[in-house]
Amino acid sequence: MVAPRMNAYLKRWLVLTVGWAFIVLGFVGLFLPILQGVLFLLIGLVILSAEYAWAHRLLNKLRQRFPRLGRVADEATAKVNGWMQHLSRHRGDN
Repeated sequence: MVAPRMNAYLKRWLVLTVGWAFIVLGFVGLFLPILQGVLFLLIGLVILSAEYAWAHRLLNKLRQRFPRLGRVADEATAKVNGWMQHLSRHRGDN
């Protein structure tokens, strides 16, 4: 029964890697006109908020300060959760 534990470890590692990659892209995008820095930072925070309490708190503060941004983040989170469920269902079929 090592496979479920390994899958959980791999999933967590992948979430952290993707989340931090978006945060780095966001910081780079703040200084380069080509990238949308704030958008990438928001995506990174949404991804990392599942793993880190500080990211969750910061995202909640942003939602309170900017309600429209909060609605967009909620919609994005719902879409990502749907994709993750869809991918996990297909992976389980194999």
